[in-house]
Amino acid sequence: MSFAPCRPRHALLATLAALGPMQVLADEPGWSLLSRNYWLHSDYRTPSASGQSYRQEWAQGFLGELRSGFTEGLLGIGVDAHGFVGLKLDGGRGHAGTGLLPRDSDGRAETDYSSAGAALKVRLGETLLRLGEMTVETPVFDTADKRLHPEYATGWLLENTSLQDLRVQAGRFTRFSNQDSSSAHEDFDGYGASTRGHAISLAGATYAPTGPVGGALFVSQLDDTWRQAYLNLNLAQGNWRLDGNLYHTRDTGSASAGEIDTLAYSLAARYIRGAQAITLGYQRVEGDTPFDFVGGDSIYLANSIKYADFNGPQEHSWQLRYDLNMASLGVPGLSLMTRYVSGRGIDGTHAPVQGVYSENQGKNGRHWERDLDLKYVVQQGAAKDLSLSLSHVSHRANTAQAGDDIDRLYVIIEYPLKGRF
Repeated sequence: MSFAPCRPRHALLATLAALGPMQVLADEPGWSLLSRNYWLHSDYRTPSASGQSYRQEWAQGFLGELRSGFTEGLLGIGVDAHGFVGLKLDGGRGHAGTGLLPRDSDGRAETDYSSAGAALKVRLGETLLRLGEMTVETPVFDTADKRLHPEYATGWLLENTSLQDLRVQAGRFTRFSNQDSSSAHEDFDGYGASTRGHAISLAGATYAPTGPVGGALFVSQLDDTWRQAYLNLNLAQGNWRLDGNLYHTRDTGSASAGEIDTLAYSLAARYIRGAQAITLGYQRVEGDTPFDFVGGDSIYLANSIKYADFNGPQEHSWQLRYDLNMASLGVPGLSLMTRYVSGRGIDGTHAPVQGVYSENQGKNGRHWERDLDLKYVVQQGAAKDLSLSLSHVSHRANTAQAGDDIDRLYVIIEYPLKGRF
């Protein structure tokens, strides 16, 4: 399946961002407050399942975080806490459901919602254990932050950086909080698989030296659903950046989502010259079911972008992307990104009959997506770091592909404040 209600932020060159010496395991003690004003309009060009021709909501959110230090001694103990409040500014019954606000039993957007959570953290040398509710960022399980309210997962996460340039991680998560909900007892749903009644476990390592070559290797298991392996290799040499990602997924246990045997991989090449960059990406899915995942950002493939993931069974897709930093034109803080992705060859007709994917794709499915992002970040003065983002997305598909024909417009204003204790 190729339509995603959530969009991963790690679509391209994800591991390259980590190149350089490993960071310390815990952030400096302090606080942060993010003000996020979000307007989202979705215009459906084909009939939607809800019968809505468009969805539009406008909301204001405040996300606060507190990070303690550690107690003295061999074993250091601390706490990280977060709290969120979201307020509806606009969003009626007829056009609710963008993912910004929860809906009541009548289908109306709630006027406000809130959440709070915390995680205990224990440090021993260069090993850090977190227990509680947190955000998670790994290639096989990654909570998203692309609407008003971030996703959270409850469980434990262990990290170690005792080996130079290597970060080792392991964890297990049993409860989840969605982007449009106050509850920490929900589930993450993918294209058919779900955390409903299941926990997800992970382990892996990221190698990010100061040299040109890096990589990552992870494994995960969604209980009684699948086991998944992930491999990344990346290269930064001169003006060139190369990033390759590969996932192999097999069903396990009672196979709650049905039989799965999927290989998904992508390769992206970026050429940077001054303030401009050109990227070419290729992605392929081999198998009779889509490449599936839970957690809104748990897909580090090159062509997983704003709206579509281009992850249908047997799908192959190409991407062309252009980036421009307009500081070179005398406007520091202003950046432009535009891209086009085309996917073809989708064939869901061979999905196992007893599985959850048996009727969600046809044969010869094809679609395309075009994105345009314009962002300005204030560089100095009282409003330093305030950002304004304007994004437009168009997606078109034939009837053998499950995504909607849609035009979507985002306007996001963010103002971060932070301090240290």
